[in-house]
Amino acid sequence: MADPTPDPNTIQRRYREFLELLPLTLSLAGLPPSDHGRYFTAEQIESRLFTIRHAYKAARQIAKECISTGSGNG
Repeated sequence: MADPTPDPNTIQRRYREFLELLPLTLSLAGLPPSDHGRYFTAEQIESRLFTIRHAYKAARQIAKECISTGSGNG
């Protein structure tokens, strides 16, 4: 059976990708920050996580489309 532990280079690459897409992800998510001194409830955090996950998937798709469109078609 194959070792389920990902290669450290793969982890590092995915982490860099995540950090590079984070500004676009947060922009697409459009979530307002909390008020100063007020904290989100567990339900609010869960809802925001759902939104961010979907925004991240969209950001990755946009980046892939831009890269594939930009290479060789131009």
